Amino acid sequence: MDELAVDLWEHPELGLHEERASRLLRETLVDAGFEVTAGVGDMPTAFVASYAAGDGPTIGILGEYDALPGLSQAVTTERSPIEAGEPGHGCGHNLFGTAGVGAAIAVARALDRGDADGEVRFYGCPAEETLVGKTFMARDGAFDDLAAAVTWHPSDHTAPQRGSSLAMDSLSFTFEGESAHAAASPESGRSALDGVQLLNTGVEYMREHVPEAVRVHYNVQEGGNAPNVVPAEASVWYFVRAPTRSGVERVTEWLREIATGAATMSRTAVSERYYTGVHRLVSNSAIADTFRENMADLGPVTFDEDERELAAELQETFPDGAIEDRIAEFEPPHDDAAADAALYGEPMDAFDEGDPGGGSTDVGEVSQITPTAQFRATTWALGTPGHSWQAVVANGDFGRTALPYVAKLLAGSTLDLLTDGERLAAAREEFEREVGEYENPLPADAEPPFELTR
Repeated sequence: MDELAVDLWEHPELGLHEERASRLLRETLVDAGFEVTAGVGDMPTAFVASYAAGDGPTIGILGEYDALPGLSQAVTTERSPIEAGEPGHGCGHNLFGTAGVGAAIAVARALDRGDADGEVRFYGCPAEETLVGKTFMARDGAFDDLAAAVTWHPSDHTAPQRGSSLAMDSLSFTFEGESAHAAASPESGRSALDGVQLLNTGVEYMREHVPEAVRVHYNVQEGGNAPNVVPAEASVWYFVRAPTRSGVERVTEWLREIATGAATMSRTAVSERYYTGVHRLVSNSAIADTFRENMADLGPVTFDEDERELAAELQETFPDGAIEDRIAEFEPPHDDAAADAALYGEPMDAFDEGDPGGGSTDVGEVSQITPTAQFRATTWALGTPGHSWQAVVANGDFGRTALPYVAKLLAGSTLDLLTDGERLAAAREEFEREVGEYENPLPADAEPPFELTR
């Protein structure tokens, strides 16, 4: 596993373009006897690998392997890109996918021994960072026959996740105007950039009248080429987040109305490109309990002194208060113990129950289809900001130490679900109670947005 995680870290690839990572993971699973189906959801880097023995339930292990733009970073304690402007694994997906593959192979070996009956599947899920992969895979029916799904995420602590996440829409608006000389004949032009700016201004006023948990953020993708040329085309990319899918849809509809108004005011035309959408994560407590039981059996994630020293040096580069703010979230006795640890691997109870969180994940789509839960495992220095260069360092160095721990935890929990009918029934009963009928958020004609991360 370690060699594979290093290879993915050394060759980071952006979402929907993870050709090397997808190939290496698939080859590893084929060598272990798995049947692999590639190109799931019209995405060449998405795949499902299956291993079955006897009659029994089917449990899915979710894996991710895309990197983040602009986060190239060497293993050092100062900002030092390997190649400026290139991607890097700032979210730990080089560890994420690798540990899941290791767990799936371990479960397959247990099936061979007769320790359980059923099927284990590893889901190769691309483009999580743009919240694309699992939504398109879900539209393709990839998760429909699962009895349950398990997954994890790199972090600065080890605990089940019991909180939720924000539902989200991702879409862009392109304005079309008329170019002209901005000084000699401005009356002949109609600025597409004016349309973008009016839309963004309208959204700033909208913020006053949406629920507190709603998040709306944007990035101008194109705004023209030269000050003395009225821009004929401009575009802006939006994320809309809210605690519920219906809440997202209401705010997105308002956003569309503002875009139409901006086009009217700027006398331009506007078109929309809907990229993707996700539901909130519904974390299944029966599966989360299974994670916690196995964490107690495994004990802490352990690190050596050199790894702890590097982590402590990285902590010195964190924003003021980052470590203290994280420790304040922990429950006793972990808050006191963590204060003296650069790497805190002791398992703890979840401290996020009932918290919708501030981010989004396409794991939410899977949780709307089958009982699903995920856990966090210590791979980062305590207080590490996500999507940071410090996280890239950890994911390429001491974070790899957690791989065997994570693989054991995923494999053991999967086997518990395969062999304990009462446990699996409890997970299903909770799911039926908590989750309504699933409707994929993608329009029927939506295509994977390969252009987002070129």
